[in-house]
Amino acid sequence: MIIAKRTITILVLSFVLTAAAAAQTGKIDNVAQQASLVTEFEVNGMKVLVKRRASAPTFAAGLFVRGGVRNYTEANAGIENFALSVATEAGKKFNRQQVRRQIASTGSSIGAGSSRDYSSIAFVSTRENFDRMWELFADVAIDPAFAADDVERIRQQLIAGLREAETSPDAALQAAQERSIYAGHPYALNPNGTIKNVSAFTAADLRNYHRSLMQTSRLLLVVVGDIDAEQLKAKVTQSFGKLPRGNYKEAPLPPLDFSRPTVDVTTRNIPTNYVQGTFAAPSLNNPDYFAMRVATTILQQLVYEEVRVKRQLSYAPNAELNNFGANTGTIYVTSVDANQSVQVMLAQVNDLKTRSLNDQMIAGMAGQFLTNYYVAQETNSAQVAELARYELIGGGWRNSFEFLNKIREVTAKDVQAVANKYMKNVRFVVIGNPQAIDEKIFKGTSQ
Repeated sequence: MIIAKRTITILVLSFVLTAAAAAQTGKIDNVAQQASLVTEFEVNGMKVLVKRRASAPTFAAGLFVRGGVRNYTEANAGIENFALSVATEAGKKFNRQQVRRQIASTGSSIGAGSSRDYSSIAFVSTRENFDRMWELFADVAIDPAFAADDVERIRQQLIAGLREAETSPDAALQAAQERSIYAGHPYALNPNGTIKNVSAFTAADLRNYHRSLMQTSRLLLVVVGDIDAEQLKAKVTQSFGKLPRGNYKEAPLPPLDFSRPTVDVTTRNIPTNYVQGTFAAPSLNNPDYFAMRVATTILQQLVYEEVRVKRQLSYAPNAELNNFGANTGTIYVTSVDANQSVQVMLAQVNDLKTRSLNDQMIAGMAGQFLTNYYVAQETNSAQVAELARYELIGGGWRNSFEFLNKIREVTAKDVQAVANKYMKNVRFVVIGNPQAIDEKIFKGTSQ
């Protein structure tokens, strides 16, 4: 959930011509050069990453809080998202009017958000306004005011969002899927909390919780733009140097349960059935991740061709690989004939496990990844998010520059191996007509 003067959605939750050339020539050989643009240092126990983009007219920065929903109990789920959202409204030096005036006058934005793996406060502005925005950012991040009217306004926004969370079939499908596969897992706690919790938190609760977060061992700061690392280090030291270090150690996530296939149907009187199946997947720091990324992309193309183009059973069948600490992949379809659609999709999964793939076809797909990767990395905000994601759940920020080479190393044998290893015991949820669902078809992937 992101509340802000202007919401930064790309954080919580790049070179096309060079990329195209590299796609044709093989291994991306400028990994060291890209990594050399990043400076890493610590201030009082807080890791800081600075990526310099010479001549960039804008910059982006994110202060990330480690832990995500692992920081919660059932009783306080949502408090981190609530506290950080209110924090961006005003600080001890900048009241709400001053915050909004400065943001408007500089064309900047600031916001906060939480996911299951981590939370963040992020801001974007122009290079010439960096000093002004840094002062504001440090004030709201470290010394938020938690004024009563700000707390109540954000509370109502959060509650409205929670009430709307399952009104659309797609949102209800996602919520049902999370309840199914996250039962008994830390991810079962919604990072946005519950209406009951959000209604009960007081300003003092938020202030005390925020204070507990401001330990440098919990924090990661990432900045991308035309910023000199030494100059930034002085600012970071001045702003964050006196925070307590704490001794935060992140607990490992337990695996999700995919020991058997399941089907959960939620009755809803709608013209079509919304279906999503989830299977286990390697996380970003797992060597299998890259082959799984290629396998999922092939599966996406197979189900599109067979379900939509050849049989016209659905407008937008899909397959995706997520990017969570405890990771998953999904297949998705909306269809009047859910049984036939799922039968065809599962046949494509089995085909991927058994067919003889061509290494040349796999290599050709790298070009597609290359283009998509660089397009997705065009903004400073996207690069902040990428560095943070790899640092927090991907085994370290340097791995972010190895993605394309790792993709290029994937072979047909690797794809077949991960398909057999992970794409089984699919756990389905359905929003629609239970009479239209044959569970035997949906459970056809049991091993």
